Amino acid sequence: MGNIPLSDTLPAKNSLKVAVMGAGAVGCYYGGMLARAGHEVVLIARPEHVEAIARDGLRLQTTTFDEQVRLVASSEPSAVQGAQLVLFCVKSTDTESAGALLRPQLAPDALVLTLQNGVDNADRLRTVLPQYAVAAAVVYVAVEMAGPGHVKHHGRGELVIEPAASKSISSEAVAQALIAAGVPTEISDNVRGALWGKLILNCAYNAVSAIAQLPYGKTVQGEGIQEVMRDVVAECLAVAQAEGVQVAGDVEAAIRKIAETMPSQFSSTAQDLARGKRSEIDYLNGLIVQRGEALGIATPANRVLWALVKLMEGTRT
Repeated sequence: MGNIPLSDTLPAKNSLKVAVMGAGAVGCYYGGMLARAGHEVVLIARPEHVEAIARDGLRLQTTTFDEQVRLVASSEPSAVQGAQLVLFCVKSTDTESAGALLRPQLAPDALVLTLQNGVDNADRLRTVLPQYAVAAAVVYVAVEMAGPGHVKHHGRGELVIEPAASKSISSEAVAQALIAAGVPTEISDNVRGALWGKLILNCAYNAVSAIAQLPYGKTVQGEGIQEVMRDVVAECLAVAQAEGVQVAGDVEAAIRKIAETMPSQFSSTAQDLARGKRSEIDYLNGLIVQRGEALGIATPANRVLWALVKLMEGTRT
């Protein structure tokens, strides 16, 4: 580690106090980028990451730099106390339980930003934190935890945030801080449509990458796989239309872009299965199946992918 430079985290102009709840790969990346820009960041993470970060700092290995970033890490939810901004990065399966842990610790004027897969996490979190400002964000980044206290960035990194404000901070101020830290960020009035666009990307790629244990660039080269992905996307769009969702962006172009810009990335579902962990498949293809049933829309391609991942989860527990 001695050959990896320590970043000079000088105080940022209008420095923010930031806590990252559930600091896995996504949380460590965005928390690390903010800390590198001089903001006061605490990561709430698993003990093995906390120990490594306390000893060496967070190793932030991106496509353009490789540095040890100085910041604070804790395994206790109480570390969120006093934070103006909370990046909420837990698995979709843990949204309500993690929100309940946060509730007694949050400052009254905190803004909680959900950086999660799925389309309903912010709504679910608002039921647990009804007195707080909660905003949804759409995350487009390829990252992984390459070891304790070591996050590796494979590409992209942009965020789309819905408008929201607490007494001390707004989405606009958060976006400005992120942009200054090197994170492309925009505010959108159609975050619901952007979340559904991201959900459709995840439904197309995540399960296939997980079942094959292959990165995106190789999965799309498989015989018949692009046709399967087209079927999955068509079902998702039918469900979205029935839900009254205006899906943001060009979905077909976004599907192509994933394989082109993140060819070496394994899906989060693939990473979960490889580590014997429960995945978020119920909130991805499983959500499409569930909503499809409620709306009377057949979703056979999504059902097969959901069922196969659930089967694989059962063989690894």
